Amino acid sequence: MDEESRKEPPPDREHRDTRSRPEEIMIVPMHAEHLDDLADLESTAFSRPWSYDALAEELQNPLAVFYVAEDVEAESAVGYLGMHHILDECAITSLVVHPAYQRRGIATRLLREAVDYGEKHLVKRLMLEVRAGNRKAIALYEKLGFKKDGLRPGFYSAPREDALLYSLWLD
Repeated sequence: MDEESRKEPPPDREHRDTRSRPEEIMIVPMHAEHLDDLADLESTAFSRPWSYDALAEELQNPLAVFYVAEDVEAESAVGYLGMHHILDECAITSLVVHPAYQRRGIATRLLREAVDYGEKHLVKRLMLEVRAGNRKAIALYEKLGFKKDGLRPGFYSAPREDALLYSLWLD
């Protein structure tokens, strides 16, 4: 659920580095036509990315709730949030925004979509884990009201690092 070992975008998959206005980014449920972009995005962002097949399996998972940030003009997925809804909790499993689209509020919009989902479905808690060294992500989560409530020592590899556990309690 964390930005591991950032890599440069693969040369065969370019996202336009236009300064899109927020209204040009739509948040939509994940569909099969997003899978190529999301698999590319995963390989751009993570040292241990989800595969195309793993993402495709989530389309069939009744517990999975995935939202995609689409650049309308470029007709591509530029970010996504995935979570699993189990009873009265949602575990956010992944949140990533393409490097060319970061610092535009997309991750915030995806997280707010998750909160809206939680409120509509009577979820009591949203939870996630994040690399202890990912200060930008931690600042975003805390800004949105997530509170640190645990630690998993040595949880991440490549590089090895602790995972911090965060929760947002919904009333």
